[in-house]
Amino acid sequence: MLSSMENDQTLGTHPTPLWSRRGGSGPSLLVLIHGMAATADVWDPVTVELAERWRGEWLAVDLAGHGRSAHRASYSVGGHAADVARIIGRRDNVVVLGHSLGGAVGLALASGWFGVEVRLTVALGVKIRWSAEDLRRAEALAGRPPRRFASRAEAVTFWLRIAGLEGLWDVDHPGTRAAVVELDGEFVPTFDNRAYDVGVPPMPSLLAAARGKVVLARGADDPMVSDDDIHELGVPPQVVVDAGHNAQVTAPSRVAGLVLDSRPGLTRPNP
Repeated sequence: MLSSMENDQTLGTHPTPLWSRRGGSGPSLLVLIHGMAATADVWDPVTVELAERWRGEWLAVDLAGHGRSAHRASYSVGGHAADVARIIGRRDNVVVLGHSLGGAVGLALASGWFGVEVRLTVALGVKIRWSAEDLRRAEALAGRPPRRFASRAEAVTFWLRIAGLEGLWDVDHPGTRAAVVELDGEFVPTFDNRAYDVGVPPMPSLLAAARGKVVLARGADDPMVSDDDIHELGVPPQVVVDAGHNAQVTAPSRVAGLVLDSRPGLTRPNP
């Protein structure tokens, strides 16, 4: 059975450089990396599915500028990868499961440039095509000051929307606890808008540099990435049925299967 432990830093008061939660034990390490504006809590359904089936340790992080981790002056895929590598330390037998931005960060880790030997990278829901309008919107969002709200419910509702979790979690879901902090009687999302300026992940270059096995996956109903987008990168897409962009939340058993089906000697969760 997987167990977990986490640090006890006070949200918004003494943020750690990179907050993390660990569970399980064994020689293998599964690293879980969330997407833009989300937190490590989106992986809770997946770790439940893996509880009796993943023979090793797992590690879930809040990327810099997200949740319980510190903000930075600037952000990049490589910078995020370097942060995660420092948490992982020197070890082998590493598997990475990343969602959206986290998938690109996982591919960067798989390059070996950051001192981590990754045997399998599963990148789920990574946006591959970026229009000029997409880039203009990201730039505009990165330049906006933090939003402040009169109530926690309003702030969480806003965060759920930008994290793509609207309609999947309600404002009282346990996973929203790290999403908002109270400051001077107002409520502010902990996500740093400057993180939108991370840049377009250079997917062809990341794939070319990645060591070990790579799986590119998408939710069948994800409007952000298509099968054709993935095929154009020369990789057959793995499709998570009955799931949209946040498949790790809506179809955790199938997302866990993306890892388990690609690792010899592991059993996949029941459908």
